Amino acid sequence: MDMSKVFLITDLDGTLLPDNKVLSEGDIKAIKCFVSDGGRFSIATGRTIQASRRYINALDVNMPVILYNGSLIYDVKKDSVIYTEVLPDCARKISEEIMTDNPECGAEILRFDDVYVVRNNEYEIQHMDICKIVPQYTDIEKAPQDNWFKVLFADSPEKITKLCEDVKKYIEVDFVRSADIFIEMLPKGSSKGKALGVYSQKLNMQDFTIIAAGDYNNDIEMLEAADYGCATANAQQEVKDISNIVLKRTSNENAIAELIDMIYSGEIELKG
Repeated sequence: MDMSKVFLITDLDGTLLPDNKVLSEGDIKAIKCFVSDGGRFSIATGRTIQASRRYINALDVNMPVILYNGSLIYDVKKDSVIYTEVLPDCARKISEEIMTDNPECGAEILRFDDVYVVRNNEYEIQHMDICKIVPQYTDIEKAPQDNWFKVLFADSPEKITKLCEDVKKYIEVDFVRSADIFIEMLPKGSSKGKALGVYSQKLNMQDFTIIAAGDYNNDIEMLEAADYGCATANAQQEVKDISNIVLKRTSNENAIAELIDMIYSGEIELKG
């Protein structure tokens, strides 16, 4: 079956990746079959390139990837940047204010070259363990002051819920909750959805059927921008509410394999 005009892009954590962060054989087999039939496959994640590379290498990712929740589109094969957005200079002051008002909140600055943990806590330690990277540990004053793709704040679910309300006063940037224990500061207007729109234009994919899968609030714009937005069974209710398709399986049950089966079975109508 010819899949050369079908583009499948999926979030990693909570969508393609199960709780143990190990790719399932079922998903790997389905993705490899899809790609061998000409399908275009990629990932869209809040992770850095360093934290995503082992999954990119394990899968047949044959298209550029969306990283940092939409702040970067990167062609891994050519080692080239297709599109990027960075935070404004005021992001440093905003970060300092948030850290002052929330003295136990962890914080990390993400640039292309590295991750800079400017305040550590148990949730930051957990995040670094999940990502399997060794960051730079420094004070915010000593961290590089330009080319920030995003700033991630990590704390208990209750404190992050409160922080989601507190940060609404900062209109120069955007914030998105990417997990129960994370909220992220992004460039104004930046999202996986905006990046997917730029992606489609730059790569001339207007005649492709674009299928996107996700599970959390930071995936909503991407699912809305795709021809078919698909939520895993474990997705947040807000994500299910805006999706064209709600899968029966969770990320622990080969949800992406289920989605690929739907493409082959004709349950998803393809362009042309």
